[in-house]
Amino acid sequence: MPIKLSVNLNAVAMLRNRRNLPWPSVVGIGRTALVAGADGLTVHPRPDQRHIRFSDLPEIRALLDDEFPGREFNIEGYPSEQFLRLVEETEPEQVTLVPDDPSQTTSDHGWRFREQAELLKAVVPRLKKRGFRVSLFADPDADEAELSVAKAAGADRIELYTGPYGACHDNSEKADRELEKLEKTAQAAASLGLAVNAGHDLTVANLPALVKCVPALAEVSIGHALTADALEFGMGETVRRFLAALGR
Repeated sequence: MPIKLSVNLNAVAMLRNRRNLPWPSVVGIGRTALVAGADGLTVHPRPDQRHIRFSDLPEIRALLDDEFPGREFNIEGYPSEQFLRLVEETEPEQVTLVPDDPSQTTSDHGWRFREQAELLKAVVPRLKKRGFRVSLFADPDADEAELSVAKAAGADRIELYTGPYGACHDNSEKADRELEKLEKTAQAAASLGLAVNAGHDLTVANLPALVKCVPALAEVSIGHALTADALEFGMGETVRRFLAALGR
């Protein structure tokens, strides 16, 4: 199966929010990405709405339903009651749960699965009952014992946190060590029947090596680097470049 590309729109929304104006259009940029071949759209609606606003969710849902049936909406966030209600109202195809504090700038670590098992065992079934695929953010070196908690909670997938790998853009030896961790964790997840997504600081340059190490990768969610490249190449061409990096 080809690796799917979900375009994260948070950076687009953050740029829009610098002014009380409707541009750049989050929906419009999302449409351009989907026309170019993206398999879905990702957002992370934080409580302070500093980038994606709650009001964006029904508009993105309508875009996918009306113009791109079969493409997917992935909503990620910490499973507060407010977040869970937003998800239930929007009905995305996938929910990615992250252990973020609301004040964090960005997601920077995975779940401590054994420590937070009770929370996950409460919220994952609630989401699964609504028919959503559930993915849990995981550290690049999470072991099989940790991941077994994700499986027991009912998760369908993990999302490998690839930030440490992305940070090695100028150090190939360190990048190789990070890839070894990601490969081992992906293998452990697969042995438990968990599919594997990946996201954070992934680029056109570093995706091919990741794909080689994790050939069973199901999906990547990319925002920052993709949006940065779009300033140079345009969103449509940038999506095509990232699909090529995935071997598409």
